[in-house]
Amino acid sequence: MRTIVQLSDLHFGTTLPETLDPLLELLAQIKPDLVIVSGDFTQRAHRRQFIAAHAYVQQLPTPRLLVPGNHDVPLYDIIRRFVSPLGRYRTHITSELAPSFVDAEIAVIGINTARSLTFKGGAIDATQIDEATTQLARLPSSVARIVVTHHPFDIPVGLTGVDVVGGAERAISAFAPHKVDLFLSGHLHLIHRASTSKYVAGYDAPMLVAGTAISTRARGEPNSFFVFRVEQESIACETRTWSAGARDFLASESQRFRRISGRDAGEPQPPSVGL
Repeated sequence: MRTIVQLSDLHFGTTLPETLDPLLELLAQIKPDLVIVSGDFTQRAHRRQFIAAHAYVQQLPTPRLLVPGNHDVPLYDIIRRFVSPLGRYRTHITSELAPSFVDAEIAVIGINTARSLTFKGGAIDATQIDEATTQLARLPSSVARIVVTHHPFDIPVGLTGVDVVGGAERAISAFAPHKVDLFLSGHLHLIHRASTSKYVAGYDAPMLVAGTAISTRARGEPNSFFVFRVEQESIACETRTWSAGARDFLASESQRFRRISGRDAGEPQPPSVGL
C-alpha cells in the first residue's frame, strides 16, 4: 500500500496563518509516501511570495511531486510573463516542469498546464500528451497510474469564470488505453468529483479536484486536502477538512475507487463505490 497526500492552491501571499503549522504536524503523523502539490504556490508570483512558499514546501515530507499553476506566472509583469513565465517558480520551487514519481506500486506523472497567453485557463498540448503516454507505456501492468495537473478536466455545473483544461478530451482519450486510475487537479478552490466516462465511454476513472489547503481564497468551503491510500485493487480517498474550533484538519469524507490498472482489457470495469 502507498499513502499519497494531495495539497493544492497554497497561494502564499493570501495564506490562512492558523492552518500552516497544523498541516505540517498532521502530515508528519500521516507519513505519506508521496506529497503532491498541484499548483498555485503563490498569489501573484512575486519573489517574496515564492521565497515564503519555498520555505514552507521544504518542510513538507519527501518525496514531493510539484506542478505549477497559473498564479505562478506573473500577471502584471508583462515582460517576465512572456519571456520567463515560470522563471521564479523554477528558481524557488523546482526546475522540473514535467515531474514524475515511480516506484514498485505507483506511478505519478505531473503535467504543467500553466500558460502565458491566458490569465486563468491552462492547457495540455500534444507534446505533453505524447511524453506522458510514453512513460505510461513503459510501466508494469500492476502499477497504479495517476496524472496530476493544476487545471481540472471537469468543473461543477453552474460554476462561472473557469474552464476545463484545454485539450482535456484529447488527453483523456490518449490516457484511456494506458489505464490511468486517477486524475488529480486543483484551481477551483473547492472539491469536485467527476468521471472520465464523460469523455470516453466505458472508461470510468475518477477526476478529482482538491480544495485550497491553506489559502483564505476559498469558494465557500473550508480549507481541505486529500489523502489517498493506494491498494492492489482500489484507491481510497479521504478528505481532510479544516476545523477552526479543533485547529486541525479532520477526516470529513471517504470514498473508494476501483483501480483500472492491472485488469485485463476484456475484464468488466466495476463501478466506484463509497465507503
